[in-house]
Amino acid sequence: MQHGPPLFAQPLATWERDGLKATLARAGLPVDDVGGDGPLFWRFERDDMPVGFAGIEVHGSDALLRSLVTLPPLRLQGIGGAMVEKMEVEARARGARAIYLLTETSADFFAGLGYAPCARDRVPAAIAATAQFARLCPASATVMVKPI
Repeated sequence: MQHGPPLFAQPLATWERDGLKATLARAGLPVDDVGGDGPLFWRFERDDMPVGFAGIEVHGSDALLRSLVTLPPLRLQGIGGAMVEKMEVEARARGARAIYLLTETSADFFAGLGYAPCARDRVPAAIAATAQFARLCPASATVMVKPI
């Protein structure tokens, strides 16, 4: 359910990612692979004001949701859920049928959006080979999946 003005997603070009990197770093999220060509990132806005960022990596029929961050003064207003929904639509449009993620602190949030815990050994090889899985996120991070 949408509250307030609509949320707009604007794709980020590789050369526009410094703001994303700074926001992710402040949130304690990985930034080492943000400049690469594989991940696709979006800036989210409401009333022409930035509200957050998110990214996906699509590998065949599977996608990785990553780098989701709502700007701190706007948290707990449903923006994160709306961003996830837009990223799921984008992943589906690119051929994905399942979307995976890693989280250290937000498993309950994602569970509320329909994501379920997943054993690491059940993750498709292409997703497991991403920088997020292979080296950037700790082994203690919860892996979650949702059919889309």
